[in-house]
Amino acid sequence: MEVWWSMVRLLFILLFSVSVCYGQANRFAGFGSRNTCPVEALKFIDSSGITDQTQKDAICTLVKQLQDSALWTKMVAVYPFVGGTASTHKWNLKNPINSDAAYRIVFFGGWTHSSNGALPNGINAYADTRIISGVAISASSIHFSKFNRTNDLTGNKIDGTYDVYNNTFFQANYSAGNAIVGGFGSILTYTPTDTRGFFVTSRTSLSLIKTFRNGTQLGSSTTAITGIPTLVYTYIGARAEAPIPSFFNTYECSFASYGTGLTDAEASTLYNIVNAFQTTLGR
Repeated sequence: MEVWWSMVRLLFILLFSVSVCYGQANRFAGFGSRNTCPVEALKFIDSSGITDQTQKDAICTLVKQLQDSALWTKMVAVYPFVGGTASTHKWNLKNPINSDAAYRIVFFGGWTHSSNGALPNGINAYADTRIISGVAISASSIHFSKFNRTNDLTGNKIDGTYDVYNNTFFQANYSAGNAIVGGFGSILTYTPTDTRGFFVTSRTSLSLIKTFRNGTQLGSSTTAITGIPTLVYTYIGARAEAPIPSFFNTYECSFASYGTGLTDAEASTLYNIVNAFQTTLGR
């Protein structure tokens, strides 16, 4: 009888041990999978409150690829426009703090927010990033990128900011048939055929500025910087002019970034990363 009870007790002990080990293994397996996501991405996910797992995974991959390609350190602000609402679209992935100093977006006017991004109405909608080009980022090394989902070649439609030194870093379409990009005195032009895609405008020196669409160069200028910019914030969806918004556009935005200047190779790498990000999100 004693032997029988000893065997029963041993069996219970073994079953309990297996149960505990299995539970601990599962708990740490889950913890480990969370740890594969960069801490910077986890901060953004927590701040923005996004709950969709596909979006979370996409953010984790986006940050990891930017870090692995050495582009993360070149970024001052990254806006992935995930979550489908103004309250989730406003966050700066590089510094997800709800303050002007952290460059979180403030939306004004008529915007439509969805899982595809943020769509301005072209009438009074603009998004203030609180970034002062040439102050937050050096005038001699700066880029602005934006992923547009809307093709609209009509009228004058601009993103960015403007002063007497042409302090504008992205103008997708100007005067219907001619796109103009400026940056501290430099102006380059090209003929747009489609305003959709990923655009990058980059200055890498005092005398060189380039614009790319989907990794392909559209134009360049070697005009040197001619002056110090005025203190005007940079807008998405319109142009800030001292600092009244003007030239409102209708381009649905699903990604934007500001940072130091990008080489041709870096602009191409950023396009590949952002394009994969959009594909993962189905947009």
